[in-house]
Amino acid sequence: MRKGTTVEPVWRGTFISDARPTEAGDPATYFRRGFEVGRSLQRATLRVTALGIVVAHINGHRVGDDVLSPGWTSYRHHLDVRSYDITELLAEGSNAVGAVVGEGWASGALTWNNTRHIYADRPALFAEITLEYAGRTEVVATDDSFRVGTGGVRGNGIYAGETFDARLEPDGWTRADFDDEDWVPASTVDWSTETLRAPPGPPIRRQEAVPPVDVRRTDVGRYIVDFGQVLTGWVRLRATGPAGTTITMRHAEILTPGGELERETNRSAEATDRYVLAGTGVETYEPQFTFHGFRYVEFEGWPGELAADDLSAVVVHSEMARTGWFETSSALVTRLHDNIVWSMRGNFVGIPTDCPQRDERLGWTGDINAFASTATFLYDVRGVLDSWLRDLAAEQADIGTVPWVVPDVLPHASSATALWSDVAVNLPWQLYQEYGELDLLRSAYASMTSFVREVEGQLSDEYLWNTGFQFGDWLDPDAPANDPGGSRTDRYLVAQAYLCRTTAQMAATADLLGETADAEDFRSLNLRVRDAFVHEYLTPAGRLASETTTAYALAIVFGLLDDGQRERAGNLLARLVERDGYTIRTGFAGTPLLTDALSSTGHTAEAYRLLMQEECPSFLYPVTRGATTIWERWDAVRPDGTVNSTGMTSLNHYALGAVADWMHRVVGGLQSLEPGWGRIRIAPEPGGGLTSAKVGHTTVHGHVACEWRIADGRMTLTVDIPDGTSATVVLPGAPDGRVDEVGPGEHSWEYELPADYVTGTTLTLASTLRDLMNDARVWPAVGAMLAGHLPDVSMDAIGSLFGDAPLSDVLAFLPGDSADFERRLHDVLNGIEQPPTASSDSPTADVDDVRRERTS
Repeated sequence: MRKGTTVEPVWRGTFISDARPTEAGDPATYFRRGFEVGRSLQRATLRVTALGIVVAHINGHRVGDDVLSPGWTSYRHHLDVRSYDITELLAEGSNAVGAVVGEGWASGALTWNNTRHIYADRPALFAEITLEYAGRTEVVATDDSFRVGTGGVRGNGIYAGETFDARLEPDGWTRADFDDEDWVPASTVDWSTETLRAPPGPPIRRQEAVPPVDVRRTDVGRYIVDFGQVLTGWVRLRATGPAGTTITMRHAEILTPGGELERETNRSAEATDRYVLAGTGVETYEPQFTFHGFRYVEFEGWPGELAADDLSAVVVHSEMARTGWFETSSALVTRLHDNIVWSMRGNFVGIPTDCPQRDERLGWTGDINAFASTATFLYDVRGVLDSWLRDLAAEQADIGTVPWVVPDVLPHASSATALWSDVAVNLPWQLYQEYGELDLLRSAYASMTSFVREVEGQLSDEYLWNTGFQFGDWLDPDAPANDPGGSRTDRYLVAQAYLCRTTAQMAATADLLGETADAEDFRSLNLRVRDAFVHEYLTPAGRLASETTTAYALAIVFGLLDDGQRERAGNLLARLVERDGYTIRTGFAGTPLLTDALSSTGHTAEAYRLLMQEECPSFLYPVTRGATTIWERWDAVRPDGTVNSTGMTSLNHYALGAVADWMHRVVGGLQSLEPGWGRIRIAPEPGGGLTSAKVGHTTVHGHVACEWRIADGRMTLTVDIPDGTSATVVLPGAPDGRVDEVGPGEHSWEYELPADYVTGTTLTLASTLRDLMNDARVWPAVGAMLAGHLPDVSMDAIGSLFGDAPLSDVLAFLPGDSADFERRLHDVLNGIEQPPTASSDSPTADVDDVRRERTS
């Protein structure tokens, strides 16, 4: 574990606050102090943090462009101090510093219990201004010489929202000439400065402003505004009206079928902002001490007519560079990927959270572990996740186990559990794979080791992890609504499989760090837990004790099978997927692995059918329902537009978006062959009826990209390889399975595909009835025709009797003119967009290899 470090050898300041604890709905605390600046100032630096959310000002100017500062960390261990150059904001003579501190995460309500004062019973400020002159330094630091008051921020809370009364904001309160006689002296707060550190992670900032796409006046005179996208942030408004006019803004992710706000997904979070006008002309406002997850906002009390250009939705998240992009010829699949990106953006507000809208918004360890490989592809997350892992290690050292949420604020104790606790090992390993930096492993090694040793001590004599609580395959769609961990997959099978992967990564980490004795010990442990998995859960033929898609996906992807068992397991998995009608039957543990397990065992077509399925539960069902982010549950919104009222139905939850990792590697074709992307594999596997895909990723070496396109029976493949790397390029559908080795630069290939090359499953009269019934593109039309011809016969019954028979054979059993019916079915099948195949009259040709090397 690495302790937080101070950014100054000796801190001069103390934490200060109001004299009394705060209650829900209390105003934010305002602090100010005047100070003098002498001649020939060379440099001035403000270092500031808070127990709460702080906004600092110097001489009437807001300091910095970050928001929700200092962010949320495990405050008892680490409290980030942000530094700002304020030289240009100061003048010789009298100056003033001011700050507003809201409750934030330190003293405001947290968790579904709305527990207050988890870290502190009141907001507190810490600040130091360092004035550097030639040969001397002066420091202005927080102490009881600061004055304390209140202002326009009349109420604030992460879940509740913010109330701001512009009439009560003191005019010029951050300037030197302000009269603070009515304010009171600050009280010092006992908080250790040993927790203070320079931030290892980036600040949270405004990222973009989203305009409304619709403004609708309701029958009761309110307005409902649609911003067109579920996002995380707040509304910025511009209004004119009489003093005392109160504008109330209520936030929601979705509307009811009747067009009103549906607040179910917020649970008890009020998510309401209020602005009281000062009546001074055009006024602008945006909250500073809260944030919301929303798409829709209901406005009550707006003065006059609300126009779209009076508003914008401000998107906020941690400052991270975008590093991954993906699109395809399918608008639905591209939108699915966009939804995944938006969910990541909405849940990286300082820490990786589960959701941004309800009375939770916690750093659940299982969610980020499931999503880690997608996260590292899409954004540069080193800063955010390094900071979070330091907090995890500190919390773990305190309580003796990896908390289920970091920072740990749960009302009950955590315990070691698969996927959630495994994050202590799996996440540093994934960061190392992406960035190739051994320090990422070295800094986490003590935490990684501690977790594995903890679980080792809980194993049975047979090395089985088969006692204690487990989340299992959380949110398996077949689990009972009131038991989201009640998966069809044995939860101890899930635990044992994850332990196999974790111990393998632990052994590899010890090897890389030169911890030879540890490496041997962890290898021995890995062999024992693998043998225990095989003995307890696997038959010699490759059949698993839990006949579920999650169980087979775990065994295949985690390498727990020999070659013969792996092939059989792949076939069994494909059969299960077919049995389920190519709908998803996995939760948090299985979903990140399912498509990979299929494509890696020769069942890429089945993986694509899962990807392209639109019936619930599926990846595309939410997209067809208008989703703009990833849902917590596959069926979070029912086909009739109502919310699945389970008390746990977030519409912005990235975990089930982990399929993007497979999309990047298999659909797009980009895969790293060594840590840090020094060696790259380009091997797209077209399918699912897609005619093109494009993927790009900015690695530590530079940008790598792949684009493929099929048109008129020809494949065009273009790749771009960054300097300092090389790539193996597997040409899809090329003669003789051609593979090329290439270096940096842009390379292109164009060639005719074999006459029988198909990028998906084309359905005809020769297809089995089961295949037709499992295809969401085809079955609605074909099923309707059959039902019309046999109005008194159940389609399910026909499927049970004739599922394995070709459609043409089924027609022979139908009454009437089967030839005419067959012609009409043929026309229907031909009229439905189906996967492309190479031109039948195109001969197989050699690859026309055209390379355009990058020029410097």
